Amino acid sequence: MSAKAFLDTNVFVYEVDSKAPKAKRRIAHDLIRDALKQRRSVVSYQVIQEFLNVVTGKFSSSINTADAQQYVNTVFQPLIVVQSSIELFSAALGIHARHQISWYDSLIVAAASEASCSVLYTEDLQHGAKINGLRIENPFRAA
Repeated sequence: MSAKAFLDTNVFVYEVDSKAPKAKRRIAHDLIRDALKQRRSVVSYQVIQEFLNVVTGKFSSSINTADAQQYVNTVFQPLIVVQSSIELFSAALGIHARHQISWYDSLIVAAASEASCSVLYTEDLQHGAKINGLRIENPFRAA
């Protein structure tokens, strides 16, 4: 991966969800491993919040609180570069209005743009679309 990438929440959830299809778990694991090794991928505060909401609720049998804390420390801490801010919310509101995508997806796009990423890995937006110069890629589309 040569371009700077933003990893959406679903990448991290698939890695720890024992019920996710094996192909998706493998793809997620590879993306995260490469992100940590190459230091070319980032996340925002929102990704961590959404991940913790899912794994401590819906998939709480897949990961306990101590494991969630360790995941935050070892996986998210090196990748987080975008914090919440009024500027981020303003940018997301503009994206939401222009592109008619959900508020939370707009925040993800705004965070990826703020971090100067060229690609956003997510399955929540249309594969191949470009928003604010950011290329949307669904790494799970063939899985």
